[in-house]
Amino acid sequence: MAEKFQAVVIGGGPGGYVCAIRLAQLGIKTACIESRGTLGGTCLNVGCIPSKSLLNLSENYFRAKNFSNLGIEIEKINLNLKKMMQNKDQAVNTLTKGIEFLFKKNKVTYYKGIASFKSINQISIVDHKNKKTVIETEKTIISTGSEAVSLPGIKFDEKVIISSTGALSLNSVPKKMVVVGGGYIGLEMGSVWSRLGAEVHVIEFLDHIIPGMDKGISKEFIKILEKQGINFHLETKVNSIKKNNNSANVLTTSKNGKKIDFDCDVVLISVGRKPNTKNLNLEAVGILLDNKKRIEVNNNFQTNVDSIYAIGDVIKGPMLAHKAEEEGVAIAELIAGQSGHVNYDTIPGVIYTFPEVASIGKTEEELKDLNIKYKIGKFTFMANSRAKAINETDGFVKILADEKTDKVLGTHIIGPNAGEMIAEIAIAMEFGASSEDIARTCHAHPTFSEAIKEAALSVDKRPIHS
Repeated sequence: MAEKFQAVVIGGGPGGYVCAIRLAQLGIKTACIESRGTLGGTCLNVGCIPSKSLLNLSENYFRAKNFSNLGIEIEKINLNLKKMMQNKDQAVNTLTKGIEFLFKKNKVTYYKGIASFKSINQISIVDHKNKKTVIETEKTIISTGSEAVSLPGIKFDEKVIISSTGALSLNSVPKKMVVVGGGYIGLEMGSVWSRLGAEVHVIEFLDHIIPGMDKGISKEFIKILEKQGINFHLETKVNSIKKNNNSANVLTTSKNGKKIDFDCDVVLISVGRKPNTKNLNLEAVGILLDNKKRIEVNNNFQTNVDSIYAIGDVIKGPMLAHKAEEEGVAIAELIAGQSGHVNYDTIPGVIYTFPEVASIGKTEEELKDLNIKYKIGKFTFMANSRAKAINETDGFVKILADEKTDKVLGTHIIGPNAGEMIAEIAIAMEFGASSEDIARTCHAHPTFSEAIKEAALSVDKRPIHS
């Protein structure tokens, strides 16, 4: 007899495991199926967590090499890449085991294997030993995430032509790395290997980096990264990538038609991600996909099949772990008869380079397209006491507020701890705050967050420190 569940979550990434835990907390008999063999999905295993570990460690290494400028003299700094990778792996292992503990604590049944639909209410699971199990479910939540996209006709070998997964596991520092794509992932991983000694070239088809983020932030960001030694080639198209034994040749054409050849040790292709739905046998149950192969859902995450739902990277919206988590909680609560909801206007995006970049709400470009009149408040970290005291003065805070109501419509930060600071704006926007509300809130001195207060004051043209 097949074991029966009230809900089955396919995918144990940030959206899936959070959804499964919340379902169990609400008294629903729940199972979660994960094909990787460890929980946490791409984010925890080969994405957010290991990349943040390497970003932190490489930043520490880079800082240590320059300590003498601050009066801290160290005779010799050595890079032990193997030990650095072990530290990264240890963080991942600890966290994946932590999720397994949470499953046991909340009585979520955990299946390791590849899941596919046998019918609307039956899920087939094939484990790594090819053993097949069938379970029954009243409701199913698809949360199988996404996978890296390559260029047409080019396959990842994760040694010379790599995705972000390969970039997290290189066993030596490449002399020269070419990054195709100037988005979040490419810039984060390019920063890691640049700090560790690689010559990094970023090739971007558009005339700016970090597409979709505020153009002012983009311009400032590229200046800072160039100052750190990263080379940028904007409005440049990749024509071909030819792999040799332990190297590659990247042939490109710039906007003016000039052909540029890049010989390098490693090519990191970072041009986006696509929904991971290929093994689910969606055809068997008639699930509809859109033109980007994403699963179509209504406002309650419900597919065209009433008992099947989808969240995270397999549906429309930003491919962010925290977006998937919010959707996981929302659908669990909706299934339990509560009022789950996700406010997509207050989902922050963060790039964990140094300095960090963080964004929430509308950009100036979006507000212009929507014909919404707005005011701008801007404050640079150059005038922030904490930033000045510790020599981290690059960047600024920019707040966009409605011209009439003063309601905060968006905020964009490039600077130290931007990823943490953006949470203040997220809370403010959730409560419908005006820029004046933020300006009148006392911020501790000296802190980076005072730059937010000053930017809010600047909306009304009354900053104190600039």
